[in-house]
Amino acid sequence: MKKYIGIFLMSLLSTIAVAQKTNYNLVVGTYTAPGKSEGIYTYDFDVAIGNTSLKNITKGIANPSYLAISPDKKYAYAVNETGDNSTVTAFKYDTKTGVLTFLNKVDSHGADPCFITVDAKNVLVANYSGGSLAVFSRNADGSLSEAVQVIKHTGKSIDPKGRQKSAHVHMVKFTPDNKYLVVNDLGEDQTYIYHYNSIGKDKTLTKKSVIKTNAGSGPRHIVFSPNGKFAYLVHEFNGSITVFNYKDGELTKLQEIGTTPKDFNGAVDAADIHISADGKFLYETNRGDANSISAFAILPTGKLQFIETVSTLGKGPRNFTIDPSGKFLLVGHQYTNNVVIFNRDVKTGKLTDSGKRIDVGAPVCLVFDK
Repeated sequence: MKKYIGIFLMSLLSTIAVAQKTNYNLVVGTYTAPGKSEGIYTYDFDVAIGNTSLKNITKGIANPSYLAISPDKKYAYAVNETGDNSTVTAFKYDTKTGVLTFLNKVDSHGADPCFITVDAKNVLVANYSGGSLAVFSRNADGSLSEAVQVIKHTGKSIDPKGRQKSAHVHMVKFTPDNKYLVVNDLGEDQTYIYHYNSIGKDKTLTKKSVIKTNAGSGPRHIVFSPNGKFAYLVHEFNGSITVFNYKDGELTKLQEIGTTPKDFNGAVDAADIHISADGKFLYETNRGDANSISAFAILPTGKLQFIETVSTLGKGPRNFTIDPSGKFLLVGHQYTNNVVIFNRDVKTGKLTDSGKRIDVGAPVCLVFDK
């Protein structure tokens, strides 16, 4: 009997400890080429008060712009955005110290990889300038195989500034059911849906369908609602968001909504899009001349209702994230070399400046290891 009581008490204490956890690692990918960043930064973030402290810098990694942490938190993967010689790097990841230990590096099979995602079996990369996507198997020790599949897009579109003269794969994203991979091609104005077979080796991905977006809009990033019923696609050139119903690999358009005032005529350069964990609010950032973040309420129908647009308080808000508590929203500014921390009202979705900053060179990817 005493044995069972002891087990019960240990389980209870463990549950309380988890419930009271207030510190998480924030891992920041950067551009090292401007010279203000040394690599990948790991910070301790206190979700109770929004304070940060530096834990580790992984140096000697060229332009580790986008990164992803494996589902078991044992490994991390980063793209090295270095033109035609771009690569993908695998690391062992120590959650306690924030240290990333180099495992290996492989060819990205396309110039300028700009997005990376990982599951239990594979790492998938979007190569922007190369107009391709590549699949890499994960070895037992967390290292990467050479590419097991590379798919090259070859289309173009109508952007008058010449940004769509060729394919530009911008994002690879698993659907909530993990049966498909959504691939946004900014250069083609198309969103691809691929069947995903995690152990398929050279046939990991097979094309299911292609969605044409508005010509000259530049589809960039997509996010799914926590309940898996809706998807939200942001377009880089005009900042518009397309709302879709999602079911079994099918996206059905529901709504198109803008993120800039009607009289705004500067460069938009939309960047990132995320949803709060409770599924109630969506946020989207614009760069260019806007440097803003917009908040929307997500209605029961999945459609969006505008709440507000505020300044991100910096230049080039490339990426942002919501902390595990939901109380803070962090925006990384590529050109003003800092992360601005906003207070987030969990009831209204509105943002206010916390006054807190993280000074770091050219931050372009913010990942919590929650």
